[in-house]
Amino acid sequence: MQIHNLSETPSILNTFMSELRDKTVQKDSMRFRRNIERIGEIIGYELSKSLDFKKHTIETPLGTSETVLHKNDIVLCSILRAGVPLHNGLLNYFDAAENAFISAYRQHKHNPESFDIVVEYLACPSLDGKTLILADPMLATGQSMVATFEALKPFGTPKAIHLVSVIGAQPGIDYITKAFDADVQLWIAAVDDHLNDKGYIIPGLGDAGDLAFGNKLQQ
Repeated sequence: MQIHNLSETPSILNTFMSELRDKTVQKDSMRFRRNIERIGEIIGYELSKSLDFKKHTIETPLGTSETVLHKNDIVLCSILRAGVPLHNGLLNYFDAAENAFISAYRQHKHNPESFDIVVEYLACPSLDGKTLILADPMLATGQSMVATFEALKPFGTPKAIHLVSVIGAQPGIDYITKAFDADVQLWIAAVDDHLNDKGYIIPGLGDAGDLAFGNKLQQ
């Protein structure tokens, strides 16, 4: 797997990341959602450099202009519910993309330390020959990302696969590296060292879904 860790180069991304992590600033759920959206835009821009391009001639009011535009048929797929702001950020830049949505959540059966990934809802166009961008803001254990991709397989074989996350834990990255082919690319804004015994990223930022949209009752 090719890993693009955007935090390795200092940029304005650091400002948005610091606000996401700050326990005082993140109390503003609207700002939290907007920061994830802005990070999605930044990642989308960086990811776009790896796409396929072809020449185009543009007619202006005063003549013609030569340019190159990407030629990929893109499908954006986000994992609900935390993935919605990240999806919006990517869609701001890939506005002609088709869209897919899937629900994947942790179901704790016996104790807080063990869980299964449950996939319930899925809406997806054909993926055959297309560029799939699979977005999940929190890459913790990596199980949700892998379960989601398995659920997408009946919809076709993508030409290229890009995974997008805001924060990931190294164990989760190691997990998906083994699960995905070598030509799959991961685009991520920050990588943290480890997970706690409940599978949460440390230091991370907390529960992205709750911070963006409010607390939930089911565990």
